[in-house]
Amino acid sequence: MEGLAAWQATRVAQTEDGLPRHVTRMWPKREAEVLAGGSIYWVIKGLIQCRQRILRLEEVVRADGIRRCAIVLDRELVRTAPSQKRPFQGWRYLAAGDAPRDLPPGRQSEDALPPELSAALAEIGVL
Repeated sequence: MEGLAAWQATRVAQTEDGLPRHVTRMWPKREAEVLAGGSIYWVIKGLIQCRQRILRLEEVVRADGIRRCAIVLDRELVRTAPSQKRPFQGWRYLAAGDAPRDLPPGRQSEDALPPELSAALAEIGVL
């Protein structure tokens, strides 16, 4: 998660207003749903470890002329209970009941467990 935060702090990862963004080829089909409090869930080393609230979507056209979607994100990375997941783009369709719970505020600043341990605990349903 620290690597994600460091990358998002670089100028290349930000919009003009300094907010982080993630550029993807596809525009969300359920845009209204995504913008009504949706989050992107980050899969890091095989685990969903955090999420960020989606603030807006912006069109980006790069030198190749292809239209892309820049997902503009809140600066805050919210740690979640680690949950095993292969990389996916299901953040658009992740139902609230399927989303990992946020860690309580008092646990947000705790050091993360090693990925292998988190994965093993998630596999047996402890996390």
